[in-house]
Amino acid sequence: MNLVWKLLRQHISVPQFIGFFFANLFGVMIILFGFQFYNDVVPVFTSGDSFMKNNYLIVSKTIGTANALSGQSNTFANSEIDELKEQKFVSGVGRFTSAAYKVDATMGVKGVNILNSELFLESVPDKFVDVPLDKWQYDEGSKTVPIILPRSYITMYNFGFAQSRSLPKISEGLVGMVDFTLFVHGNGKEGQFKGRVIGFSSRLNSILVPQSFMEWSNKEYSADIDNQPTRLIVEVDNPTDSKVTTYMENHGYDTADNNTDAEKITYFLKLLVSIVMVVGLVISVLSFYILMLSIYLLVQKNSTKLENLLLIGYSPASVALPYQILTLALNLSVLVIALVALVFARNYYLETIAMLFPEISEGTMLGSVLLGLALFAIVSLLNIIAIRHKITSIWRK
Repeated sequence: MNLVWKLLRQHISVPQFIGFFFANLFGVMIILFGFQFYNDVVPVFTSGDSFMKNNYLIVSKTIGTANALSGQSNTFANSEIDELKEQKFVSGVGRFTSAAYKVDATMGVKGVNILNSELFLESVPDKFVDVPLDKWQYDEGSKTVPIILPRSYITMYNFGFAQSRSLPKISEGLVGMVDFTLFVHGNGKEGQFKGRVIGFSSRLNSILVPQSFMEWSNKEYSADIDNQPTRLIVEVDNPTDSKVTTYMENHGYDTADNNTDAEKITYFLKLLVSIVMVVGLVISVLSFYILMLSIYLLVQKNSTKLENLLLIGYSPASVALPYQILTLALNLSVLVIALVALVFARNYYLETIAMLFPEISEGTMLGSVLLGLALFAIVSLLNIIAIRHKITSIWRK
């Protein structure tokens, strides 16, 4: 063993092994980073809304220039709603009820005011809101109203105010930190209510309140009894069914459905990551050939001395072992450094994801570790077999 090591050190080409090391490291890092990045980012596009099920569509009328000039209304008539309910792919239809009075609001976190604006309140039947009824209940006369905010509000806060003013970031589990106050005006009356934020929704662009509060407040603060809906929430059996799309297009309806867009984004993300991983795999394969070329040249330079070792009784396995240990050490170093670099890179982009999408739970690196071990095992096994084959060929001669 010591004799073989002495022979090995005499003709090692350091530049060749350095070239293999960095080429293999670059390739493995690309593969692992692409795999981990896809696993961390894809939940952003595929996770469902925590308050509205994925088979709910928000439907409104398409109003073009011609419709606007003709004065055509964008509200839904009762006959249109009844027709929609009769469709076989529809399981239920609910109306969006909007506030017929003026609403001003302030939003703050830990005493820091971050929003003062006139806002828009809406409600839908309680059965379309996927929260426990005890949390989504308003008692007439109470000054506290449960509300669901658009997720864009919390994204604005986390990415802007929290980062620049060293304030704590807010996630779904920390909604109690949000102070929200509603000031309502109408029908010669004024009222002030504390909004109890119970969560955020990515499918809403207005503040959602319980149906019971909306019905009571419209009677209290508005003289406008007729309040036809401009949007509907529709429960369908399968949002991707072509019959749904055809019906909506034929009737001039728009559907605010994130599922189709999410599927497209996920597809292109998967395609992009696949291309990146293939590039990394090609680089790793080329580095494998660099290593094998270096080993073959090293063996060729020592072929006479290796033949003598084999003739005096050394087995091909014992002669090949130092070369195999060298390749294993190089491959293991590549794996360790690649995983360490992945940890730092992942921590960097996860901070941005956490600010934009605080509700997304952080995944694990287990898949990347297993993939790295699999690459290490495959490449090392091929190295061991190739080296053993080369030494055996010398022994047979």
